[in-house]
Amino acid sequence: MSSQIVCKKHEKFSLSYLVAVAASIMLASCSTTTSNVETKEDKLAAAGFVQRPANTPQRRVMLKRLPPNKFLERTRGNTVNYVYADPVNCNCLYVGTQKAYDTYRQTQLQEKIANRQLLAAQTYADADWDWNRWGPYFRNFDGPFGPGYGW
Repeated sequence: MSSQIVCKKHEKFSLSYLVAVAASIMLASCSTTTSNVETKEDKLAAAGFVQRPANTPQRRVMLKRLPPNKFLERTRGNTVNYVYADPVNCNCLYVGTQKAYDTYRQTQLQEKIANRQLLAAQTYADADWDWNRWGPYFRNFDGPFGPGYGW
């Protein structure tokens, strides 16, 4: 009898814990998405893109016709421009030159390289780490450094 009561209490605790974890994950993903969009908009502006708001009915209609969050190339004569439509967050169009687009892409590449270097530094930071204590529990997994390194 008492084991049934304990089991029911455990089920209630597990369910409430699961709901709390799910809510935390959803809130974190919302803030991450918002910050990613703001960061992208900041990077576009820093690279030289100009924000053009869809502040008239005609502009709003035209903005909706463009694929959202994608770069499009627009050529007129010898001039190449890039546009980036953001109908959800700023309800605007970013317009930039070839130089602005190249600057944005170069910044993206530098950030990617920096993130990889940071990950590598974090991976190798602890020389006393002993993978053997964790055991080779994964089939076809040779550890983070390949076969022959402590597994």
